[in-house]
Amino acid sequence: MSHDHSGPRRFSVWAPGRRRVRLRIHDGDRDMEPGAGGWWYIDVPDAPHGTDYAYLLDEDPVWLPDPRSRWQPDGVHGASRVYDHAAFSWTDSHWTGRALPGSVLYELHVGTFTPEGTFDAAADRLDHLVDLGVDLVELLPVNAFDGVRGWGYDGVLWGAVHEPYGGPDGLKRLVDACHGRGLGVVLDAVYNHLGPSGAYLPRYGPYITGENTWGPSVNLDGPGSDEVRAYVIDNAVEWLRDYHLDGLRLDAVHALRDTRAVHLLTELSEEVDALAAGLRRPLSLIAESDRNDARTVTPREAGGYHMTAQWSDDLHHALHVALTGERQGYYADFGPPDALPRTLRRVFLHDGGYSAFRGRAHGAPVDRRTIPGSRFLGYLQNHDQVGNRARGDRISATVSPDAQVCGAALVLCSPYTPMLFMGEEWAASTPWQFFASFADPELAEGVRQGRRREFAEHGWDTDANTAAEAVPDPLDPATRDRSVLRWHERYRSPHREVLEAYRSLIALRRARPELADPRLHRFRVDAADDGRVLVLHRGALRVVCNLRPLPAAAVLDRPAGAVLLASKEVSTGGTVVELPAESFAVVATGTD
Repeated sequence: MSHDHSGPRRFSVWAPGRRRVRLRIHDGDRDMEPGAGGWWYIDVPDAPHGTDYAYLLDEDPVWLPDPRSRWQPDGVHGASRVYDHAAFSWTDSHWTGRALPGSVLYELHVGTFTPEGTFDAAADRLDHLVDLGVDLVELLPVNAFDGVRGWGYDGVLWGAVHEPYGGPDGLKRLVDACHGRGLGVVLDAVYNHLGPSGAYLPRYGPYITGENTWGPSVNLDGPGSDEVRAYVIDNAVEWLRDYHLDGLRLDAVHALRDTRAVHLLTELSEEVDALAAGLRRPLSLIAESDRNDARTVTPREAGGYHMTAQWSDDLHHALHVALTGERQGYYADFGPPDALPRTLRRVFLHDGGYSAFRGRAHGAPVDRRTIPGSRFLGYLQNHDQVGNRARGDRISATVSPDAQVCGAALVLCSPYTPMLFMGEEWAASTPWQFFASFADPELAEGVRQGRRREFAEHGWDTDANTAAEAVPDPLDPATRDRSVLRWHERYRSPHREVLEAYRSLIALRRARPELADPRLHRFRVDAADDGRVLVLHRGALRVVCNLRPLPAAAVLDRPAGAVLLASKEVSTGGTVVELPAESFAVVATGTD
């Protein structure tokens, strides 16, 4: 459907190869006129905001929702509804945006952030995020998917906001509320595949070519792909422009199959930069990539894709192994004692060397002089690394609160852009498990079996995976309910103390700019032979961390001065810092 304007409303849909296309509206069907390039059009005199409509292709009596629908009040199988962006009254006219470098992100899933699982309920919790000190809220996908409950990665209508969360107006209210409190908003967008239920796009045209790990792969470089690419880019621009979002997180860009000379990501970054110039506020594109290739965040002028940043799973894996001792699956490569300090220094552990998990060499080195650390997201937890565990257990279920706080200190005092996963800041006791709510019994069983196979590939015990108690049923509503945060536990020990540590770390990061300094060539990491006592050099500050279960001493390069923050009582003398077991300290040196 076209953008809103006064007078008759123009409905348009791309359906190449069809002989006839009709618009169903006002309880009747109207023939559309064919145009150039496979587009069909019709002007309707009376189709205001809130009007339901659908399309019929050739002589098929089954109507379909609009591929570019903005509103699906009855779900992905229902009719589309006209939505005028101009009908919403924003209050964020003074918002100037939030740049990614220097910021702290907070990843949350609307459906489990609160018991209600809505945008409005999430907005009621924003004061907590402001008090925590984060800068950007990163929402897991909110576009329409089949069912009421789900992670959101099985979306099939990319421009419509999931109605059970509150629909398009609900998302706008949340973004408006975030901006009113000084918080930017990033939205997770999935362009690499379509979900298994409600994916009607292939009936309209050549949107799909083949399969990838997660489902039907989007046609980015085959015949008809010009319009498919435009579909992706128009969707991204609409989120940023019309929902006032501050950025997009692009899911699994390594699964975007594109052999063109100009990659989709490059084209997308050009469009978003142009939009940012027009809006006069920064817009960020954050890529999830499994390639360990810095070209993703290299500027276009230097031949890169020009993403603002990319996720760095290697840092997560190195931290996780150092704290938990787990070695199964993809964690096996991160067992050596130098894995954590090496990854902290170099961004990627796999930067061209051999990966035993992959059975091949992987990745490429990062030029630490020309590429800042702010272009890589560092995190102790995220939705994938928790939710893709067989029981969806957080790191707080495995390690002590003291050890988790040490991990948080390494993330929040590093040159990388830190991201927290909802509830991490108080060591939430709730798991975050995989759940869905597909009505089709055959599809539901396929999802159950698929998850068990995926756990096996990740290295989990496949025998245990056959037991119902080991792998929660994704289709059981109780699985979602178990994953909802318990907000009251923030006030209880040890959650209260963990929350205070996170607040203090973020506040210190804001107060001392050297802790957010992204220059990798100015960043040094010293480590003991076992890799479990580390010293991060941050300007005149030293972040000293003892991951051992026993007290340890660290020797600094300069005499220790004031202790700015410590998780436990530490003592300093000359260049020596004595730390209790599982503790950290931020120490000033020199004349500071």
